[in-house]
Amino acid sequence: MPSESVHLPANTNQALGIAEYAIDFMKKGNPDQTVLDRTIMFHTDACLCGLSALALGTNAPTVLRDEALGYPVGEATPKIGSVERTGATVFGSAVLVSPEKAILANSSAVREWDSNGTNFGYDPDRGNTAGEFGHNDFYPVALAAAQMTGNDGAYALLGMALSDEIRGRLAEVFSLKTYKVDHVVHGAIASAAVFGAMMGADAEQIESAIGMVVAHAIPFRAIRAGKQLSDSKGASAAISTEFAITAMKRSMNGFMGPRDIFRNPEAIFRIFEGPGQMFVATGKKATNAENADASPFDLHLSMSGTNFAVMGMHFKLGLYEHQSAGALQAMLDLLEKCPSLMDDADGGKIEKIKIIAYEPAFGIIGDPAKRNPTTRQSADHSMVYIVSTLLRKALSTKKVGWKELMLEPADYGDSAIYDSRTRALMDKIEFEHGGKDYDDKYPDGIPTSVVITDTDGSAYESGLVMYPGGHARNKTVDLNDILTHKFQLLGKLAFEKPEPIIERFNSIATLNADELRNINDYEIIVRGSFK
Repeated sequence: MPSESVHLPANTNQALGIAEYAIDFMKKGNPDQTVLDRTIMFHTDACLCGLSALALGTNAPTVLRDEALGYPVGEATPKIGSVERTGATVFGSAVLVSPEKAILANSSAVREWDSNGTNFGYDPDRGNTAGEFGHNDFYPVALAAAQMTGNDGAYALLGMALSDEIRGRLAEVFSLKTYKVDHVVHGAIASAAVFGAMMGADAEQIESAIGMVVAHAIPFRAIRAGKQLSDSKGASAAISTEFAITAMKRSMNGFMGPRDIFRNPEAIFRIFEGPGQMFVATGKKATNAENADASPFDLHLSMSGTNFAVMGMHFKLGLYEHQSAGALQAMLDLLEKCPSLMDDADGGKIEKIKIIAYEPAFGIIGDPAKRNPTTRQSADHSMVYIVSTLLRKALSTKKVGWKELMLEPADYGDSAIYDSRTRALMDKIEFEHGGKDYDDKYPDGIPTSVVITDTDGSAYESGLVMYPGGHARNKTVDLNDILTHKFQLLGKLAFEKPEPIIERFNSIATLNADELRNINDYEIIVRGSFK
């Protein structure tokens, strides 16, 4: 199927353009089945991450789910615009609650483990390689809107594909992290557009909500800095999206926010990068006057075919910061090639482990401040901890493979974080920045290599890893098989028999309106309180 896209030049009102695109997409968007199938996989992955986080009583998802259940709406909320709308549901409940609270709770849960999908903002065909991070945290927006409007699972799935497309394309053209702004801003903008389009808002109302998000709710990366991270890190997407949905409801009720926010000279896009030297739709270079009022980028958004941003997004094959995926693949490759390194269960055969990485991985999860994590949120952003935990499991089991050594919640509990064997292995790891040769290969891949030196002085090299398991361009692992294992592993934390719930999510495209409204009607087994 040929791909059709909408082009929003830098010298146009892109906020209004996104709004008009979102409305059109929900009416006549036609992504290829491969796009929808991949979106379903990411959605199921996100849901299993969220359900297992609730089952283990993690703090932020539990607090925010309880908060949401404190906002029941019965069969109808107060009018949004001129129409009465029903509420939405949270994981493990059929109670209808206020949509922004349901979305807050569910988005927080799916993000808690930092194990759901990831994008790196990379579209070389158009030259859009800003490389901004992003995650598939925002599906609860489309689910809530479909539930509220009495639509079916196919409609919800289309909204999920729309969400990934908007935030994914923004990540390709503007790097928020460069300016210490948290990556969830792109997702919040997408959430306002998707929720508004699905709820029947007009383009000006959606533009207004996007304007409010950018003008009033910009989170900085302070929540991700420091030696020990807090609940705010995992809940950033949820909190920003709660604001986006509130802004959209407010716009539909008549409140108007700033217009044309992408070209606003005092908003984050132009205040950091200034007007761009872009081309108008005719292919002619913009005039100086047009450049003076331009945003820093053109934007292309797909309507049909296979060229959707979600096709370039990556899965995590367990619980780890995705910047470490190259190192994990390199370790697996090395251990499979050199099993003698696992002869001693305590790692006594290993003298030194050198990880060669790129920026931003070297500076973020290789940060010396992350060498002594004491909380789960910090451990899953510590390269030394992540790699050492995988290696400890390999030494203990003498097994190698993504499924065999999959990192899971138990690997980030207190006993695991302070495990003496893991700590000893952590002391053997050193980092080296690969320099320009490595940096230039990101965000195309996750360029990493590992060298293990044994106690006899022999060095074993992994070679350069670019596309580890789970990466959109990886061709060496059986992704479906590994994800099936991951879904079972996480699902069994929440249910004695997770298969029916997994199948429910996998079948979202076939659910009718009543089935979609009850998609979260199940009981989660809560097994304790996981810090």
